[in-house]
Amino acid sequence: MANLDPKAVMHVEMFQVMSSFPSMEPHAVRELLSQAPPLNVELAPLAKVEDRTIPVDGDTHIPVRIYTPEGQGPMPLFVYYHGGGWVIGDIQMTDASCRLLANRTGRVVVSVGYRLAPEHPYPTPVEDCYAALKWVHEHASDIHGNASNIVVGGDSAGGNLAAVVALKARDERGPSIAAQVLFYPVTNLDYTTRSYESFQKGFGLDRELMMWFGEHYVKGEDRVNPYVAPLLAEDLGKLPPAFVITAEFDVLRDEGLAYAKRLQEAGVRVESVCEEGLVHGYFSNVLHFSERIDAILARISRFLDETANQGRLMQHEL
Repeated sequence: MANLDPKAVMHVEMFQVMSSFPSMEPHAVRELLSQAPPLNVELAPLAKVEDRTIPVDGDTHIPVRIYTPEGQGPMPLFVYYHGGGWVIGDIQMTDASCRLLANRTGRVVVSVGYRLAPEHPYPTPVEDCYAALKWVHEHASDIHGNASNIVVGGDSAGGNLAAVVALKARDERGPSIAAQVLFYPVTNLDYTTRSYESFQKGFGLDRELMMWFGEHYVKGEDRVNPYVAPLLAEDLGKLPPAFVITAEFDVLRDEGLAYAKRLQEAGVRVESVCEEGLVHGYFSNVLHFSERIDAILARISRFLDETANQGRLMQHEL
C-alpha cells in the first residue's frame, strides 16, 4: 500500500468486512450494514433538510432527501445518486456528503433513493433516477430551485446512473442538464483494466465484489447496453459538461479516466481529476476525508459556476 494516504489506509481497514459480501445474499449484507453505528461527524449547516417521497412508476414512490442551503431562491439544483453497486446503499449513506455538497456549492441537493437490485434489477434503477430528474425539473419552484440549472451527479454506481441519466435525457430530449459530476463512476462491466489488475484485492472495493454487484444488477446482453456501460456508447456528443473524479488506488480508476477521455474526444467540456493516494468510496466518508472532500468540492463549485457563466454567454449570443 505504498503511497496510500494514511487516512485511506484507515478507510480500507474500516471496510474490510466488505470482502465477505460476495459470499452473502444481498438482504444479509443490507442487514449487516444496518447494524453499523453511525459515524460521528460534524454536519455542514443548512437552511433546511426535508424527506419526501416522489412518484416514479404508477403508484410506486421512492424517497428523496432535499438539502437547502442558506440564501435566497431560486437556487441552482443538484440531483444526487448514491453508490452501493446498485445493490446496497441508501440516502443516509451519503447524508453528510450531500450536506457538504449543498453547503459548499450553494445548490439545492436532491438525493434520490432509487430501488435496488436484485429485487429491482436494470432498468429499474435507471428509470427511477430519470423519473427523479424529471420530478425535480417539474417541481423546481416548489423546492426553491431553478429548473434551468440542474446538475446530475453521484458516486460509484451512482456516478454510473448520473452518466446514464445524462445520456437518456439527451436521447429522449428530456430535461436540460447543465453539467454532470461523476465520482469514481462505473462506466463498463468487463473488470479487465490495469487498475482492476493492480487493485483487485485489499483496497476497499475488490474486483470480486464488483463482479457480485454486476451479476445482481444486470444479466446477459444488457451488460453492454450503453445505459449500463456508458463507456460503450457509440456517440457521446452533445452531452453536458462533465467533472470526473477518480481515485488513484481504485479498481474503477481506468474506466473513469477512459470515459473522461471519450467525452473530451466527443467535444464535451471535461475536467478530470485523479485523487492521488485515495481509494474508492472516499467521498462518502466525511469522518476520514473531510479536507480532501472540501478541496474537491471547491473545484467542482468553480467548474459549475464557470459552466453556468458560459451557458449564459451562449444564450446571450443567440
